[in-house]
Amino acid sequence: MKFPNSKNKKMKFYNLKHKDEVVNFKEATIKGQGKDKGLFFPENIPQLSEDFVQNIEKYSDEEIAFQCLKDFVGDEIPEPELRKIVSETIAFDIPLKPISENIDVLELFHGPTLAFKDVGARFMSRCLSYFLKDETRKVTVLVATSGDTGGAVANGFYKVPNVEVVILYPKNRVSPVQEKQLTALGENIKALEVEGSFDDCQKLVKQAFSDEETNEKILLTSANSINVARWLPQQIYYLLAYKQWKQKHSEKPVICVPSGNFGNICAGILAYFRGIPAEHFIAACNANDVIPNFLQTEKYEPKEAVATLSNAMDVGDPSNFVRILELLHEDFDELKNLISSTSVSDKTTLQTIAEVYEKTGYILEPHGAVAYSVLDEFLQNNPDKKGLILETAHPVKFPKAVEKAIQIDVEIPEELISLMQQEKKSIVIQPEFDALKEMLLNQ
Repeated sequence: MKFPNSKNKKMKFYNLKHKDEVVNFKEATIKGQGKDKGLFFPENIPQLSEDFVQNIEKYSDEEIAFQCLKDFVGDEIPEPELRKIVSETIAFDIPLKPISENIDVLELFHGPTLAFKDVGARFMSRCLSYFLKDETRKVTVLVATSGDTGGAVANGFYKVPNVEVVILYPKNRVSPVQEKQLTALGENIKALEVEGSFDDCQKLVKQAFSDEETNEKILLTSANSINVARWLPQQIYYLLAYKQWKQKHSEKPVICVPSGNFGNICAGILAYFRGIPAEHFIAACNANDVIPNFLQTEKYEPKEAVATLSNAMDVGDPSNFVRILELLHEDFDELKNLISSTSVSDKTTLQTIAEVYEKTGYILEPHGAVAYSVLDEFLQNNPDKKGLILETAHPVKFPKAVEKAIQIDVEIPEELISLMQQEKKSIVIQPEFDALKEMLLNQ
């Protein structure tokens, strides 16, 4: 599939539900989503030059990240400022390491909150801070989290001027480390424990964005991957993975992504259509199997989210899948050719953690284990291929599951010890919009 090349300094984004609503990058970042909760999508897909892709190992990580994002931002942020933002966004290692003979792992947990969402949260927070420097009103960043988004957003926006952050998370469905990361900071960060599931949290956020009175009184934006400033920088993972992959392998990689809201794998598919080589994409899911079922039946049937060990993927109605459909022009045959998806049980997740540790000494956490299990099965059926998984969090964020699987205590990194001793600051609310609305209007 070919997309038009873009040299446009005025990249526009359209609302997938109302394609006549067109905004620039700044407006898309501040608004979060469009009319009727529609997601914004780039008007064209800027191609990476063949020379850049073929020689990607010759470029610094910062230059690769800048080249990845510059055409989407256009002239909304001056180049020197964008380079500074990008440099701060990836100011930590993103290494590709071998686990077995045919499976590598891209470790995305070396950022400040030990999760892959640090990249998107840091990029968005810095873009938003730049856009709001002359704004007199405060902006409220409203976000639902199933685990890691909350901590990454809290860290990324902590003490950012003119920004208030409200994070909704499902009570008793995030790990202790995850909970501390989004509840311990205080200041401009407010954590709301919702008596329900992640889908309940996401529903409340969407209701807030569509409520006229709320939006008249406060300036709302979202930091979930529905926001283009959170979603687009996730492409960087795939460019940096390929940079390292092509130094070791001649074949194109099969890329397996643990998937919940589908923002991560969608960014990977976007990078693929821009010119980054990949053999195939696999969306590895837990018991929340809406997309595996869709690829079998062509019927999209959202479900109530089921709680699992890989809780960041506990999503019954993934928001970003509509962007994947748009990338593929809703061609189901082409979708099935490029992407497959498999559901993995908690039992298999634990078995995979144990088996991989026993064979290789590598410690997977539940999300990475889901991806490893699915990719391993795929490669057994396709022995001529090799692949990589994305490991999206540090094992310490899921100690109970990892310790149950391998009977070893996961050592807490030094930077987390003081955090775990901090007081939890949260407010429990019912999954009812009136409760959230009152909180937003009276903060």
